[in-house]
Amino acid sequence: MAQAYMTEPGQGHNAGQAGSRAARLRNWWRPDGMWRRGIVLAVLAVVLGLLMILHARVPNTVGNLGSLLETFLPWVGLGIPLLLVAAVLRRSATALVALLLPAFVWVNLFGSQVTDKAGEGGNVTVVTHNVSVDNPDPAGTAKDLVASGAEVVALEELGDALPTYRQELAKAYPYHTIEGTVGLWSKRPLSDTRPVDTKMGWNRALRATVTASDGQQFAVYVAHLPSVRVNPQKGFTANPRDASAKALGEAIAADPVKKVVLLGDLNGTMNDRSLAPVTSQMRSAQGAAGDGFGFTWPASFPMARIDQIMMKGMSPVKAWVMPSTGSDHLPIAASVKI
Repeated sequence: MAQAYMTEPGQGHNAGQAGSRAARLRNWWRPDGMWRRGIVLAVLAVVLGLLMILHARVPNTVGNLGSLLETFLPWVGLGIPLLLVAAVLRRSATALVALLLPAFVWVNLFGSQVTDKAGEGGNVTVVTHNVSVDNPDPAGTAKDLVASGAEVVALEELGDALPTYRQELAKAYPYHTIEGTVGLWSKRPLSDTRPVDTKMGWNRALRATVTASDGQQFAVYVAHLPSVRVNPQKGFTANPRDASAKALGEAIAADPVKKVVLLGDLNGTMNDRSLAPVTSQMRSAQGAAGDGFGFTWPASFPMARIDQIMMKGMSPVKAWVMPSTGSDHLPIAASVKI
């Protein structure tokens, strides 16, 4: 006996919708769907890679944006893991392939900085530290610097604590010279000491000749270039620093002594094009012989290496960041082969 079945009103329509959803779900997981998805993520990955490749083409004419980007350029790489997570969640093969570009560029630019390049054979250790005018414990900072055993110590932002540093460093460093807010202390004799005009209107740079224990001489420059600020109206206000960097670079280039060490707070990184008058003629101790990025500022959460040890005519053997003192900068040291 034949039986008849009846459906509730709308049941066939619902079944059709369910079938359509199932079809869309099947298409979602099909391999060709993995390539169609994530186009926006892929574009962002390519833009990120191009930004790192072409960072020197980002103009400084508007708010010194190029220098601002170059100051924090290594951190641009944080976009890679973020886009990677998004690509995996989106299940986009296109985005994953596109991410190879920024990953390759970042490794090419900064991969060598995350390895330990320290060697042996240095015969002079130098230290530089922006001790900060707001340092609550200058005496303790001075004791930490003495404990480093460095032959040469450069200090910036001495301020009213200068008498404390003179007293605490006197025994370990019998030779010293002061110009304005910067100073140089040495275990070896100093000669030909003089201020360096960095177009600031007051002294924040000096030059001296150090005679090493074997009789060799090398020039030491100590500099504290003008501070930079990020201003919502004016952008990256770095023009005074840039003018000082140009004057400092000219002074170093004209120095008759061929072996030169630069110690100081340059308020800029080696990537910043505006420091090229200095960086183009000198090697970074951290870049050549350091372990890691060597970020020095701010001390509470270092994000950039704006304190520098650079040299020419000499070989950096080892470079490192020292433990925090009472300053908002971290001190840095380098072992140098004259």
